[in-house]
Amino acid sequence: MTDSAKDMPELHYVTAGSGAPLLILHGLFGSSKNWHSHVQRFAEDFQVFSIDLRNHGQSFHADEMNYPVMAMDVAQLIARLGLQDCRILGHSMGGKVAMTMALQHPALISRMIVADIAPVAYHHDYDDLIEPILALDLDSFDTRTQIDHALRPSIPEDQLRAFLLQNLVREAGAWRWRVNWPVIQRDMDDLTGFAPLQSDWISGLPSLFIRGARSDYVGSAEIELIEHHFSDVSIATIDNAGHWLHAEQPLEFSRLALEFLLQDDFLQ
Repeated sequence: MTDSAKDMPELHYVTAGSGAPLLILHGLFGSSKNWHSHVQRFAEDFQVFSIDLRNHGQSFHADEMNYPVMAMDVAQLIARLGLQDCRILGHSMGGKVAMTMALQHPALISRMIVADIAPVAYHHDYDDLIEPILALDLDSFDTRTQIDHALRPSIPEDQLRAFLLQNLVREAGAWRWRVNWPVIQRDMDDLTGFAPLQSDWISGLPSLFIRGARSDYVGSAEIELIEHHFSDVSIATIDNAGHWLHAEQPLEFSRLALEFLLQDDFLQ
């Protein structure tokens, strides 16, 4: 553990329900807010902890951003809360944090769901999103609508722009980004990457990988790699869903997740 990881404050989270703990980890540029409806559904069977990862949501900003330190953040939170027998569900970046937990802190995790991501490096063009955001002079805007209009030429997709603007808050009369854009941009190669798995098997951890049929994040090559490295794994595909499968097909996503989490043996 690095000294910086030891000294970090606790991650922000929201919790609901009772029973065995289920940790939810959001994706890049997201937050626990994106999982509100799923938290309510899962809370019928579990004590759910929807976590803001470092440099996101209401959690702390830090100058270090990679999967080992993010997994350590989550491990420290588990220890502080005194949780045992944790289930973990991670989407995209959060899925890579979950897989790092399985590798580095296996005793803390009893079941794992990874949503539309694989333990591989991906190409990215996120600079096209981050540069226009960093170029904004937030003090020159009075309203969120003005900021939205200013970003529209560079980020024309309305849904994507709205998603990114969820990270903008006004506090004490000033705008502030909850996402630590400069650090994330600097460490983007680490976030879109993933260290090659050295072990032939990650054994003893029941795992479910859920992919979107219209997403290109988990194809046949990635499935082969997943099945090679995870000894107790199932792969499920959600039709008519892309990378944001939990938002595009929420009922099917929650059905698959709960069937896996609630049964000893998941039948694909």
